[in-house]
Amino acid sequence: MSPRGVTIPEVRQQLFDAAEQVLLRQGPSALTSRAITREAGVAAGLLHNHFGDLDNFLAELFLDRAKAATERFRDLPARAGSGTVVDNVMACIDSLFAGNLLALAGLALVRPSIVARLSQAHGTEALELDASERVLADYLEAEQRLGRVPAGADTGSMALALVGAAHQLLLTRGPQAPDLRERMLRVVAALTAH
Repeated sequence: MSPRGVTIPEVRQQLFDAAEQVLLRQGPSALTSRAITREAGVAAGLLHNHFGDLDNFLAELFLDRAKAATERFRDLPARAGSGTVVDNVMACIDSLFAGNLLALAGLALVRPSIVARLSQAHGTEALELDASERVLADYLEAEQRLGRVPAGADTGSMALALVGAAHQLLLTRGPQAPDLRERMLRVVAALTAH
């Protein structure tokens, strides 16, 4: 536990990392200010001092992780024509799974109050909660132009189905499920079959 009055470098990321650990280990209902600060090894009031309340903190956490996950696959449309469509889409989905973004999205089911806080926490920048869906749609359109995705396919609906399937599998099976990636791989293969 850090002593009172001592500045903790990178406290924001320390609290975010701790919240993710609590979420992954115990689920969204276990995310309390006390559980997070205990996991982080910091004073109980630190989260409220930096974020105001738990909902603001959780909204900031989600936005931080969403931005990081999106940055990992922003170049996906540029990969069109290389590798396989399935492998490229799975790289994108894997980054969502690895970043725990989909697990964090499940917080909205348990704490719908954070949804309203997301736009407040994000400030004046455009809120990009659908960034993964849009990047996947752009990629699938690029592959469609190259003939690697069926010409008549609705790439926007395919992208939505892929992200939706990833959410469903994560929420019903959990991030540690041994068959999570295999099930998602089958979904990707079925949706992108040419």
